[in-house]
Amino acid sequence: MDKLRIFLWGAAGVLLWLNLVTWQHDYPQVESVAAPAISSSSAAPAVPVLPTTSASSSSVSSPDAVTTAVVAPEVSAGTKIHVVTDVLDLDINTRGGDIERASLLKYSVSLDQPDNKVQLLSDAPATLFVARSGLATKSAAAPIYTSAASEYRLADGQTELNIPLTYTDADGVTITKTFTLKRGSYALDVGYAINNASSMEWQGASYVQLFRHDLPVKYSMQDPATIAYRGPAIYNGKAYRKLKVTDSEDSKYMATTTGGWMAGLQHYFVVAAVPAGDKAYDYSLSVDAGNNYTLTYRGPLQSVAAGSTAQVHEALFIGPKLQDQLAATGPDLNRTTDYGKLYIIAKPLFTILQFVHRFISNWGIAIMVTTMLIKLAFYRLTASSGRSMAKMRTIAPKMKAIQERFKDDREALGRATMELYKKEKINPVAGCLPMLIQIPFFMGFYWVLLESVELRQAPFFAWVTDLSSRDPYFILPLIMGAANFAQFKMNPPPADPMQAKVMAFMPIVMTVMMAWFPSGLVLYWITNTLISALQQWRINKLVAADSKHAMA
Repeated sequence: MDKLRIFLWGAAGVLLWLNLVTWQHDYPQVESVAAPAISSSSAAPAVPVLPTTSASSSSVSSPDAVTTAVVAPEVSAGTKIHVVTDVLDLDINTRGGDIERASLLKYSVSLDQPDNKVQLLSDAPATLFVARSGLATKSAAAPIYTSAASEYRLADGQTELNIPLTYTDADGVTITKTFTLKRGSYALDVGYAINNASSMEWQGASYVQLFRHDLPVKYSMQDPATIAYRGPAIYNGKAYRKLKVTDSEDSKYMATTTGGWMAGLQHYFVVAAVPAGDKAYDYSLSVDAGNNYTLTYRGPLQSVAAGSTAQVHEALFIGPKLQDQLAATGPDLNRTTDYGKLYIIAKPLFTILQFVHRFISNWGIAIMVTTMLIKLAFYRLTASSGRSMAKMRTIAPKMKAIQERFKDDREALGRATMELYKKEKINPVAGCLPMLIQIPFFMGFYWVLLESVELRQAPFFAWVTDLSSRDPYFILPLIMGAANFAQFKMNPPPADPMQAKVMAFMPIVMTVMMAWFPSGLVLYWITNTLISALQQWRINKLVAADSKHAMA
């Protein structure tokens, strides 16, 4: 098998893969539904009802068991409490203590608008995304909490900020809901202190709901954000699963899980809820006709005797997909950095990249060094492949002569070709395996560079100010095209003139295709190609010298 055919089929495979991704985004197999007008109050899902037993059952008995309840008339829309730390700017509604707005102070929407921060949660109808949390009780109405202040700010030198909200029901049960935020952290502890001063037993169950108006995103090669997964996801304590809101089964998802979590994902950012790890929680997803989804978990029934107290804690994460912080917040929560099916390869590659960056404070150079390390790991395989290609290059004149002699007899051509390979001690398939092994690593590194928020708006050098977006002047893709052409010249020339023309055209095809890819990925491909070309040039010299020595 001619090695050049393998390269040609590999390039064609990449192009087919990109076309498939484009088709799936442009033509999703779902019915088009016009989105109705939305208001942040009327569209909100109902408070979950209480479980019927003191622990969650092994299965959810009905679709309404978790997500619906008799909705009481809305007494008040509540007031907003403004909370600011060094990394988060939040609005918490006293009605239910729901987080209705969250801006990320360290992340701007674009480099051109540094003061326009990423708003992850919002109560605006067009971008509605709120994190509701509370205690489901016999009352279906969300409580109206009181707060000692309308604004809380993390002061200089302060490491922790507490926001206590208090509510006392008609029976005399006082619930204090406290949000605890720490400096530099996107994780929030949500604690409930229950003081039952009534004469009756109190019963309740903690819950979190992620409610989002989630219109489909139109795919564009110029915008990597449209390629990444956007939607709900869950972890059941063993496996991570993305739930497609357009899928008939996923949109009615229900399960009971211990040690899990749920999350609303988008490119680079996530809102996640992590309950207590030692208790069973009921999870569900519901989707309405207006492209709104509600991802809910509800804990087991808890009882507090008259005159007693109790506490409940859970965690929220609202922010960028910083893997260290995610892993510290919940088990395998860093899986929300969605590397797809190649996670098992991509995660170690990111770990290496992050390790290199600790010593080199430039993500672009870290990408180049990591690429060199990957090439070093595959050196022996690529050297074997390179020697095979170099030998093929030395016998190219003989191969062309055989093809001319037997151009009308394919069977004789095949026999003569195999005899030539046997005589020259060449294995024509020796170079295939190294290339096939490296393809998953290329695709894994593609997802690392596409999904890792650490590379978002990270500068490299001069005009490359954002490794997560395309080169604005297309200089890197042109360099990559030149490197691909140099690598092409190092390979044995195809005997078939048509194949030679196609292979000569491939650097142009790759240049155009990669022009829209993130600069970090193009930088990786340039480094990989240049190293491969230099290695092949060196091997060609050695094989040519060995051939001359053997002839002498």
